[in-house]
Amino acid sequence: EVQLVESGGGLVQAGGSLRLSCVASGFTFDDYAIGWFRQAPGKEREGVSCIASLDSRTYYADSVKGRFTISSDNATNTVALQMNSLKPEDTAVYYCAITAVGYRYCSAYGLNRPRLYDYWGQGTQVTVSS
Repeated sequence: EVQLVESGGGLVQAGGSLRLSCVASGFTFDDYAIGWFRQAPGKEREGVSCIASLDSRTYYADSVKGRFTISSDNATNTVALQMNSLKPEDTAVYYCAITAVGYRYCSAYGLNRPRLYDYWGQGTQVTVSS
C-alpha cells in the first residue's frame, strides 16, 4: 500500500520559515516524482513544486520560485519543502503526492493537473499571519 505522510506545518509570521516533510512508502515505481500541492479555502488545489526521481530535476511554481526549495533523501524516501520568506497568501493545506510518470509530470504540465498524481497524503496546515 502506497502511503505518504506529511509533517511540519504550523503557524508562522510573515517573513518566517517552515520546513515540510513527506515520507513515502509502499511504492515500487522507478520513474516517479513527488510533488507538493496546496489548497486554500475556496480555491482550487495548485501545484507548488516537484522533484523527479530519475535525475532529481525540480520544478517550482512562479509564486514560490526563489523562496521555496524542494529536496529529497532517497535513502529514507523523504522529500522536504523548505519554505522561506513566507507570505499570508501561502496559507493553505499542503499535500504531498506521488506520480508514477515522474519524468513527464514533474513539470508545469503535471503540477497544473493534480489528477495526474496517483497517491496523496492527508495534508498539513500552514498558516502565515500578517
